[in-house]
Amino acid sequence: MHHRLTARQFVTSGLQQCKQMLTRSARIALTNTHKSLLVIISLRLAALQDLQTECTKTPESLMKHDSALLQRPALAWFRRTAGQLLMSLVASLPLTMAYADQPLVAAAADLQFALTEIAVQFQATSGNSVRLVFGSSGNFYRQIHAGAPFELFLSADESFVSQLAAAEKTRDDGILYALGRLVLIAPKNSPLAVDSEMRGLRQALSQGQIGKFAIANPDHAPYGQRAAEALQHAGLWNSLQGKLVLGENVAQAAQFATSGNAQGGIIAYSLALSAGQTRFALIPQHWHKPLRQRMVLLNNAGEVSTAFYAYLQQSGARQILRKHGFALPQEH
Repeated sequence: MHHRLTARQFVTSGLQQCKQMLTRSARIALTNTHKSLLVIISLRLAALQDLQTECTKTPESLMKHDSALLQRPALAWFRRTAGQLLMSLVASLPLTMAYADQPLVAAAADLQFALTEIAVQFQATSGNSVRLVFGSSGNFYRQIHAGAPFELFLSADESFVSQLAAAEKTRDDGILYALGRLVLIAPKNSPLAVDSEMRGLRQALSQGQIGKFAIANPDHAPYGQRAAEALQHAGLWNSLQGKLVLGENVAQAAQFATSGNAQGGIIAYSLALSAGQTRFALIPQHWHKPLRQRMVLLNNAGEVSTAFYAYLQQSGARQILRKHGFALPQEH
């Protein structure tokens, strides 16, 4: 007699297979002292742990219907990509090992486009390259504190750098490299009218036109924390409860907000400039605490990461940051 797996059993089984494979890969990385590969594996293992937690919280009825999975974006992501994760991990192991000697740079997700462009210019001028890993600053803070082998940390919230410096994990206090901005954004076909004062959002909520609204997770993402503050200032935070779709970082929130699966969201200005097919408006800076973005070299930083840190302070890199929507502080 054949028993059909429930949706929960299917997802749990897939997660366990992913975890077993990642664990075996971690043993290989440890045996061959591939620190770069090891940290990538550890990041994926952490993501899988989050998905397992998500799976246990999600009612079976919601797991059967893709339309309902927007309420659990992490679980929706797993159902779409678990197979590709297993295949891409096998395919990427040789390439990852080949680049294992490149210094690891932990960077806030709002830097996804700007820092990638800067890194390309750095390689062209110096002949050296770095390996960029993008994510939420809060998660990076915890990983660095636990010993992750990053050599340079670019945070979207300077408090994380200050805490690492106080724990003697860094060379010094670092420097302020940029000031971030928030935008209210919506896909072109969304009923949400976009404006700086959020009048359109208030009207759309009152008319029942907002089913999903995306921000980064305020628990660990600085842009999510500032988005929550801006919504509270506008008096819309309570009205959006039950409609919020939380991205693991601001880049994932941007994907949710611009893909058409949500009516809009609040994301980084730097990401909105590259989104395409959207409408957005800058949110007044006094509606939330400033997004003071600080970078710092970690204690294990080598020559290449130190050179990249210096390069980020030069005029060429700073102009790229400005082009991507960041304000440039006067601090050097």
